[in-house]
Amino acid sequence: MPEAATAAASSLAPIGVLGGTFDPVHNAHLRLAESALAALGLASVRWVPSGVPGHRGAPHASAKDRLAMLELALRNEPRYRLDDFEMRSSVPTYTIHTLSRLRSELGRSVPLVFLIGADQLLALDRWKEWKTLFELSHFGVALRPGYPVEDLPPAVAAEYERRRCAPAELARAPSGLIALFDMAPLDISASAIREALSEGRTPHGVLPAAVLDYIVSKRLYRKPT
Repeated sequence: MPEAATAAASSLAPIGVLGGTFDPVHNAHLRLAESALAALGLASVRWVPSGVPGHRGAPHASAKDRLAMLELALRNEPRYRLDDFEMRSSVPTYTIHTLSRLRSELGRSVPLVFLIGADQLLALDRWKEWKTLFELSHFGVALRPGYPVEDLPPAVAAEYERRRCAPAELARAPSGLIALFDMAPLDISASAIREALSEGRTPHGVLPAAVLDYIVSKRLYRKPT
């Protein structure tokens, strides 16, 4: 077992944490959560939409609309939980704030797994207090074509070599490990969806039907007339 997993063994199934602006939530987000549930043995996935993200510009849709779309997208999966705490805050938030808050809420013993794509792992050393994140959570990394872990920057590669593990090991410690998992790729991006909608095109097949219906009914992402 990697050095980072030498903490006291836990009998708790890990909880996944999936953050983002979800502007809008789309099928690739859902595929990531579904794949993580199956591959990493998660008890549940907590979806944490940001209110004022610290790493990017303000979302295009309002917090109210993004929350409504998430509720529609997640309503049929009992293992999903929607955490709207950060949506109700006017203060910019980073992952370090999210995980610190969840630790305060859930305690130190439950295994947490922060879910990201391999593209985000390649840029992890640019995240705020990125090494401290391993004290708060594991990382579950979805493999993506074009983002090989062999290309990790040196500082991230060193942490990866020290912390990598098989998915089954995530339940044995509350934090500190990195597990890779496979996800069938979906070539979907929120920016492309917003662009299509702004041009009056309907992006079929990339959004849950209920979410698309909501967007159309509210005329979200349309250019002002």
